[in-house]
Amino acid sequence: MSQIALPLTHSGPQEPASIVIGAGNRHVAEALAASADWPFGTAILAGPPRSGKSLFARWFASHTGGGAIDDADRQDETEIFHAWNRAREDGYPLLLTVDAQGWQIDLPDLRSRMGAALQLEIGPPDDEMATDLMLSHAAQRGLALGEGAPAYLVPRMERSYAAIERIVAEIDRLSLERKVPATMSVWRDALDATQGPEQARLL
Repeated sequence: MSQIALPLTHSGPQEPASIVIGAGNRHVAEALAASADWPFGTAILAGPPRSGKSLFARWFASHTGGGAIDDADRQDETEIFHAWNRAREDGYPLLLTVDAQGWQIDLPDLRSRMGAALQLEIGPPDDEMATDLMLSHAAQRGLALGEGAPAYLVPRMERSYAAIERIVAEIDRLSLERKVPATMSVWRDALDATQGPEQARLL
């Protein structure tokens, strides 16, 4: 499993948060490590919910000396424009994260500058990355998924970052609630709870 570790502190037995690197985001990790090559020192990172945009922004700000604005599409455009100007004046790269649906910018000056930025997008996880994400979420919870869990779950579940996180959380909840290890009966019930009954998923 390829990961970028984050300098975060957790209480309890949980492992530190990390970014799982795979087919959907390897190009993003490589681009963030080469910010000197960005046009006008600016990059915009788009991606679906729970895909790690915020984690990438935190890693970038803490490891590269650059600046990061998370959820830029929800922030005041004038403030973002000023932040972009400061980054250019002080000579550091600026990363902005936005929703995968796109960023509709009203402020003309900001729109022209963001249009010239490097455009990055996190893609969907393939089977290998989905497996690694599942194991990473389980490790952060201190959850033993059980042997064969990814092989059973990945082909049967929605292929999205949010769905992977939800099903691990549901397995954890059911296992704790029933006071049993995470076995196939728990995996199956977690699938039903998060995605509907199996028969409905096959239609």
